[in-house]
Amino acid sequence: MQKDTYQIKFSTGSETDFDAADSCTDEERLNQQWNYIRTTLEYTLNNSPFYKKLFTKIQINPSDIGGIEDFYKIPFTSKADIQLNNYDFVCVNRDKIIDHSSTSGTLGKPVHIFLTENDLQRLAHNEARGLRIAGVNEKDRIQLTTTMDKRFMAGLAYFLGVRKIGAGIIRNGSGLPGMQWDTILNLKPSVLIIVPSFLNKLIEYAIENKIDPEKSTVKKAICIGESIRNADGSLNQLGKKISDNWPIKLISTYASTEMQTCFTECEHGNGGHLLGELVYAEIIDDNGNPCKKGETGELVITTLGLEGMPLLRYKTGDKCALKYGKCTCGRNSPRISQISGRKQQMLKVKGTTLYPGTIFNLLDEMNFIDSYIVEATNNLTFGDEITINLCFKPKQDTPDNKDILAEKIQSALRIKITTRVVSKLKIEKMMWPKGARKPVKFIDYRPAG
Repeated sequence: MQKDTYQIKFSTGSETDFDAADSCTDEERLNQQWNYIRTTLEYTLNNSPFYKKLFTKIQINPSDIGGIEDFYKIPFTSKADIQLNNYDFVCVNRDKIIDHSSTSGTLGKPVHIFLTENDLQRLAHNEARGLRIAGVNEKDRIQLTTTMDKRFMAGLAYFLGVRKIGAGIIRNGSGLPGMQWDTILNLKPSVLIIVPSFLNKLIEYAIENKIDPEKSTVKKAICIGESIRNADGSLNQLGKKISDNWPIKLISTYASTEMQTCFTECEHGNGGHLLGELVYAEIIDDNGNPCKKGETGELVITTLGLEGMPLLRYKTGDKCALKYGKCTCGRNSPRISQISGRKQQMLKVKGTTLYPGTIFNLLDEMNFIDSYIVEATNNLTFGDEITINLCFKPKQDTPDNKDILAEKIQSALRIKITTRVVSKLKIEKMMWPKGARKPVKFIDYRPAG
């Protein structure tokens, strides 16, 4: 197949044309997705230097892949593969690349993602569909609190999606809480697109400055970059803290720069809906075998309709499950559960296995803590060591609160963790390292990390 003939067009308004696919049976959806996979496979093997070499190495021809079971013979792709062979994943000539995005890499350097005009149309389609699933429409006014610069894909994606559905957008960027509230009170948005921990900072600012959030025009928040729910779908401590102080509708999302696709919840909060025309999802166990329906494992995705950098069987490193059956909203599309942890970030301390999110949830429960950073290192016996750097809220650095902190960590995690009280300024410097586009809450100093 020639490069110039490979196009999946997403014309204005066409995101609604795909809504019918959300009512397909599982069998109908798989048949439809296989057609998308086959097109992507043919295009990728004709145009990607990386996948051409891979298929030659494993001695598999495209003609050998006649169905989804054969598709599973293709080896997984990892983030390290992209980082070590970044330009070999590009399937188009350089003059067709019109946007350059990047994401953090596992080997210390960023991974570059290259997008064509078709890919930007796909990105707009993706976010327009996601926003409609979340109940956003052309009558809404949306305040975007994430950056569009620094090659950050999320800000650009949401901007394109909002434009596509015809809603109003306020490009505020990642300014301080005072600036965000000034915009909310003056321009009166109905929806925020925001990182949950920053949304909590807006609430704290409002309380300190005698602003009543419930009297604002904001009715909904699209939460990005952090989890607001537990694995069972209930609100985690951060989500509860937000909801208790500002009872707006919270919509959880999951996305990655590499897959250029977002899973977005509907207003019923039953998991992020899969967009079958954009991504094929698998859940695998630790041995790389498919998990049974509903089981938790690692999410593997194949991008569909991408022109610049398509990926086949890409291991995200995120642990979750796929939910099946009709959602309360009426859609029958599979839904992704909350991410229970990143495989790469799994911690093992004195025989106890846990993920950073478990520690975050525990710390978010304690209202006397202002902010925190969790660090992981290896000890001399190559076990994991955890240190919590934290700062207390003003006048909350008391012996009683320190005792409560130690007791809750011990009882909830059943291990001792070193805690270090530092200044708020130091926490903020750690949380926002140079070039960061969202707050860092976990720093992994382990060699394997």
